[in-house]
Amino acid sequence: MDEQEENSEIDIKAQGKMKSTIMTIAALAIAASVQAQTISDVLKSVEQNNMELQAMLKGNEAADLETRRQNYLEDPSVEYSPFFNNDARGMASSELVVKQGFDFPTLYGARSKAAKLQSGVRELEYRTARRDLLLQAKSICLDLVHLDKQKAILAERRKNADELLAMFTEKYDNGDATSLELNKIKMERMNLATELTQAETARAEALSQLCALNGGKPIDLGTAEYPTLPDAGAAVLYEQAVSSDVTVMAAQASVKAAEQDIKVNKQSWIPKLEVGYRRNTDGRDASNGFLIGGSIPLFSSKNKVKTAKARHTEARMRQTEAAIKAESSARALIDKMGRLDAAMKAYDVPLMRQTLSLLRTAVENGQISVTDYYVEADNVYRNLLAYMDVERQYHGVVADITKNGL
Repeated sequence: MDEQEENSEIDIKAQGKMKSTIMTIAALAIAASVQAQTISDVLKSVEQNNMELQAMLKGNEAADLETRRQNYLEDPSVEYSPFFNNDARGMASSELVVKQGFDFPTLYGARSKAAKLQSGVRELEYRTARRDLLLQAKSICLDLVHLDKQKAILAERRKNADELLAMFTEKYDNGDATSLELNKIKMERMNLATELTQAETARAEALSQLCALNGGKPIDLGTAEYPTLPDAGAAVLYEQAVSSDVTVMAAQASVKAAEQDIKVNKQSWIPKLEVGYRRNTDGRDASNGFLIGGSIPLFSSKNKVKTAKARHTEARMRQTEAAIKAESSARALIDKMGRLDAAMKAYDVPLMRQTLSLLRTAVENGQISVTDYYVEADNVYRNLLAYMDVERQYHGVVADITKNGL
């Protein structure tokens, strides 16, 4: 190779390195635009940006204002009536009536208390929706951690295959390896490339779901580990799950609100009062006086108490149903957690890692064939992936048990 050709080859390599550097910088810039966060940070972001939760907060605010408005005084009314007759020029007489209607004072207090109880119900319903949504987001985060662990295993296997391919290519060139062994390694690399692509696709889909929960704003978990497991035992976790269940709390609040609604409707028979001022004019004479009256709710109060009592019965039934579901779900989850914990302990991860290291040494030293190596190594890797699946399920169950703490 002459000097000109050598310089040309150097320029090509330099251009290649420059392109690689530019692509790396671009990739880092794109990655930096989406800040990687911890699971706790992700949940805070979702709570802040989720459109469903924001809409529910505004809806509750509007409902609270509407409930308070129902307890305001009625609007005052003003009536003015001019009268005319043929014996008088212009207006013969007139009447001015100004009056204000209001409910019996005890009814305002009862309705005010009912409004506060209804506001409490809406707050607990919001907390229930928030808990369920954050649990969904946390489940996606756990999926991302699981996928990253799978990707790490696949990347390790691909690196291992690359090193074996380089080694056996040299052996093949020296006549110490067969083309069958070489092709076996190439097939392994091909399969691993496909599995890595599938894992990346699954991760992208999970991030897309997380983005939707985050109000359409991009968010990335980055490289994270599973959350720290609670120190409490199964019995304590069960009691906490049942006693702090927000759904049960909301049902209990609905019962209290329904009880107060009965008290409000029991006062619906009390007449509404009206007070006012009246002025009558007749020519030059004028008379003034007060107006006192009311309306008797003979028809508007019909069946109101019966309706309120029926709703109270419905609320109590829903409370009982919610309590039964919470206890049953917590019991099933605690039992599942115990089974998964036993399954995880059955896997000896250090032993599997040691076995992989020994297999790699054996195939490098020619003690076993490449085919035997991959048969044995595949069994070990399948067990590692199975352990990761059980680990993911375990953390998912723990998240479900402790969801009311989100």
